Amino acid sequence: MKINNFLELKDFQKIIIENGKIELDESLLDRVETSFQFLKEFSKNKVIYGVNTGFGPMAQFKISDEDTHQLQYNLIRSHSSGIGNPLPAEEVKACMLARLNTLSLGNSGVHQSVVHLLKELINRDIIPLIFEHGGVGASGDLVQLAHLALVLIGEGEVFYKGERKATKEVFETEGLEPIKVEIREGLALMNGTSVMSGIGIVNAYKANQLTDISIRLSCAINEIVQAYDDHLSEALNGTKKHYGQQKVAERMRVHLSDSKLIRKREDHLYTHFEEQEKVFKEKVQEYYSLRCVPQILGPVLDTLEYTENVLENEINSANDNPIINVEDKHVYHGGNFHGDYISLEMDKLKIVVTKLTMLAERQLNYLLNAKINEILPPFVNLGKLGFNFGMQGVQFTATSTTAESQMLSNSMYVHSIPNNNDNQDIVSMGTNAAVICRKVIENAFEVLAIEAITIIQAVEYLGFQDKVSSSTKELYDEIRKIIPAFSDDMVMYPYLEEVKKYLKAM
Repeated sequence: MKINNFLELKDFQKIIIENGKIELDESLLDRVETSFQFLKEFSKNKVIYGVNTGFGPMAQFKISDEDTHQLQYNLIRSHSSGIGNPLPAEEVKACMLARLNTLSLGNSGVHQSVVHLLKELINRDIIPLIFEHGGVGASGDLVQLAHLALVLIGEGEVFYKGERKATKEVFETEGLEPIKVEIREGLALMNGTSVMSGIGIVNAYKANQLTDISIRLSCAINEIVQAYDDHLSEALNGTKKHYGQQKVAERMRVHLSDSKLIRKREDHLYTHFEEQEKVFKEKVQEYYSLRCVPQILGPVLDTLEYTENVLENEINSANDNPIINVEDKHVYHGGNFHGDYISLEMDKLKIVVTKLTMLAERQLNYLLNAKINEILPPFVNLGKLGFNFGMQGVQFTATSTTAESQMLSNSMYVHSIPNNNDNQDIVSMGTNAAVICRKVIENAFEVLAIEAITIIQAVEYLGFQDKVSSSTKELYDEIRKIIPAFSDDMVMYPYLEEVKKYLKAM
């Protein structure tokens, strides 16, 4: 794929998920070179933050010409201070692509060697060691991006062919040369929102997967109980003017189009009415977790769509400081590195994913509680009641995992803590928000895996394999390849992990 100007989220998917390779368009390189040459000339005899001044609260200190290059190296090394778990490779790769893109806009004044080396790291799957903890999201992802910059100057560590190695060793193996600081490469690499954006892009991709899976599982449960189709109808959902709700209902209708189990209300409840009936044999309408799926997952879909728009805007924006404007022949000082846009979206995304998880947990409970579903044995136990346990044990896991996500859904966006000698007196905490959102997403996959196994067991008990929709039958067949129908109790955790992997690969 040739990179020139505007990157869409689907481009990230091709490169990050599908391992596509990138090339740099000549016009991109010309833009970077023009910006670099302008800053080189413009910064002579002028006070430019981060070029010939100190950083942050020490910006009042002038740096002599002979020390300006060392200043950048000092900044990178001193701020390579992260700790905790390393970020997953897919998130770091997304971060590198986002950083390459923003530095290529021509607003950063970096040397061409920066974008060239970033391209090589991406294409060769050389993954810088970047830690989860360190950024407050105000000068952007300052600490995490310092670890990226550290690798670009040939220091620090990387993950290479499954091993954690010294950058210097890997560069020698691959014949790569580290960048040399020319003007402000350190600050340009470190000021920005590319880490939180990279994590956010991967989060959005996985949240889309979760939404699709949740819709499919919700359809399957409606089949199991032979629900009426009017709560999915275009007529009903069209009276509520929300795109997400209407889209979820439409997707459910498509999934259930060839089901032999979904019923029409007019065929059962609108055909007769006996005065003497005090208790109706037919259930009039289902529990909310079955009947209100479009209204519950609709906001998830709408939120996700808006989050994707914000992410796309951010990765195609200049988000460091200062901003070099070649057309105006000026250098503007400001705060484009501030991560509030991403922080808020990650908070919103984790909230709706938690609600999706809560829906799955309630649907699971419905299936496991024989007193409320009235069609399945307790805990969908296909063995001997009282002797075997069915899905009883895994419900504890689903409940506790859902509870954790509920707790994690407290906002990071509003948890600013001043630091940096109060120079950064209000910050975004955007990277923390993105990392916590990722945790909530992982939790959701675990709960949905438990729900999926339970649904397949329920289909087994009822003998509905040939009556369910083709969509549900496909799910049934694939999960049965992983876990056989069981009546005897068995160790469940290996199956949970494998079904989780299957769902993540859908």
